[in-house]
Amino acid sequence: MVTIKVRQNGSLLVEGEDVKLIDWNGNEYVLTKKPFALCRCGQSQRKPFCDSSHKLCNFQAEEAAPGPNAAVTAAPAAGDAAPPEKVNN
Repeated sequence: MVTIKVRQNGSLLVEGEDVKLIDWNGNEYVLTKKPFALCRCGQSQRKPFCDSSHKLCNFQAEEAAPGPNAAVTAAPAAGDAAPPEKVNN
């Protein structure tokens, strides 16, 4: 099982043994250690991996999971078809 932890004001921590990270061309990144962290601030010199630049640029992102009773409102991923619209008759 893979777990991705959203760190407060920091990176995304990816944990698990059966993890592959693939770029937009389908090429696999070499993962030299596990767990590993992905950049969320956009300032890393090692993108897509975190190099702790978020600490220097004062990156602020304190979103927390909404909890089990919240409605899911995620946008469709690029290339996914939008859900059909509801038609009222």
